[in-house]
Amino acid sequence: MKQKILPASANMKDFEAFLQSSYEIGVFLDMHMAQLKHIDRMAKEKGKKMIYHVDLIHGMKNDEYATEYICQEYKPFGLISTKSSVIQKAKQKGVIAVQRMFLIDSHALEKSYKLIEKTQPDYIEVLPGAMPAIISEVKERVNLPIFAGGLIRTPDDVNAALLAGATAITTSKRKLWDLFSEGTE
Repeated sequence: MKQKILPASANMKDFEAFLQSSYEIGVFLDMHMAQLKHIDRMAKEKGKKMIYHVDLIHGMKNDEYATEYICQEYKPFGLISTKSSVIQKAKQKGVIAVQRMFLIDSHALEKSYKLIEKTQPDYIEVLPGAMPAIISEVKERVNLPIFAGGLIRTPDDVNAALLAGATAITTSKRKLWDLFSEGTE
């Protein structure tokens, strides 16, 4: 993936800013299922590719059935989830599957490694992404492309995560979208 920043929208105001940006790929984090059709249509009208966080679509269960529906009805670029059934169904449907893993402690990290071995996602999203040493460790251990997200607040945080091996940064910080916009990379 050549895009180093993946703008993450948690509301319509941020999403509209993403639509006006030079970025091609964006993430929508938090929405009600009734918004999905409108958001999807707006993105496609602007030629944008969306990655939806299935676990954060309110009113829709984050399982393989909802995933199948989203894939068939909206044909998203990608889906993010912590759930193995969602990742496996997305891959089956030819949609980019992003396994989200939380770096809470060593036990959670080991549990995530086992889950990743099982699901074989296309990408991993590591949270918090402001932990370059752990990003390097995860990259070496799983040998999959990594998105770093969460608690990345400054350009130095972005650069540190990328240097540690992250493929891209997911961030809702619009000032980082602007600093690293496609025309300036």
